[in-house]
Amino acid sequence: MARRAGESAAERVVAWQRTHGRNHLPWQQTRDPYRVWLSEIMLQQTQVATVLEYYSRFLNRFPDVAALAHASQDEVMGLWSGLGYYSRARNLHRCAQQVVSEHGGQFPATADMLATLPGIGKSTAGAIAAFCFSQRVPILDANVRRVLTRWLGFKQDLASASSERQLWAQAERLLPDEDLTNAMPRYTQGLMDLGATICTPRVPRCGECPLRRDCVAYREGAQEQYPAKTRKLSRKAESWRLLVLRDEQGRVWLERRPATGIWAGMHCVPVFQNEDALDACVDGLRAGGPLQVSELQPFVHVLTHRDLHLHPMAVSGDFLVSPPGAGEWLAPDQWGTVGLPAPIRKLLDATQSHLW
Repeated sequence: MARRAGESAAERVVAWQRTHGRNHLPWQQTRDPYRVWLSEIMLQQTQVATVLEYYSRFLNRFPDVAALAHASQDEVMGLWSGLGYYSRARNLHRCAQQVVSEHGGQFPATADMLATLPGIGKSTAGAIAAFCFSQRVPILDANVRRVLTRWLGFKQDLASASSERQLWAQAERLLPDEDLTNAMPRYTQGLMDLGATICTPRVPRCGECPLRRDCVAYREGAQEQYPAKTRKLSRKAESWRLLVLRDEQGRVWLERRPATGIWAGMHCVPVFQNEDALDACVDGLRAGGPLQVSELQPFVHVLTHRDLHLHPMAVSGDFLVSPPGAGEWLAPDQWGTVGLPAPIRKLLDATQSHLW
């Protein structure tokens, strides 16, 4: 790509994005803050290919922020089910309600004000402000951090808050200075595209990058050393016993999870921390009559910081004795109306075709 002398990094990113970046995604065809916000929340730690289906489904059901605000939490969680990181869905709902109740149904037009809304961090606020209002503000999601630290040769440890502030300052310095109406959305998208498609964590395609000529990491051959971050995630493992109760009508007993913790606020089969507690529950249910009990195949569900070792037991019968705890019997055609964690939905679907 021919470049004029003195062309800034921002100008190179804008020119590259125009001809080589991603320009076909549905949320790129609008400056409606609701649609851009929805896509940004869904795209957090989630691949574009996965988001496309959910994005379309949400817009069909909730075409604007008022429709989302007035929906029930169960309906929102039900549509989100399978997308993961469920706190995003709870914050999405809370944010929509706050936009309607405190901002007259209109998203604020500045990054600072956007960042006061539930679930919108500094980088997401910058993206919405840049895309929808052409505000001259930076973003620093994981992809953009990688692009900028490599290009700048920024070796400070991003586990440090002071280093993080320095990188934000550098990112602001690099922003376009002219024609912000057009440049800011394209520059912001260009950095995202570079990180997602060119400046990848491993085996980056440096030969196709518009920043290659003055990229410090490329010159040093040290691309995989950036960004520097010493703090490591400490993974934990938990073992849960799951009790899948199905009555003679084919309904399953589902309870709402606590308001905090894993799968907070979602519907789930009863969970027990150990086998003795599960067995005691089943023994209590047997007092109402004979039950059919089956041990199902254990499986592991991987979360960001935790591995859940799940051991399901299936119990079917007439259930003359009600299950303990607050819950309700829901038929298969009702499962989609409540928020079910993806592994629980898969478990119920897998057991639906089997006779216990």
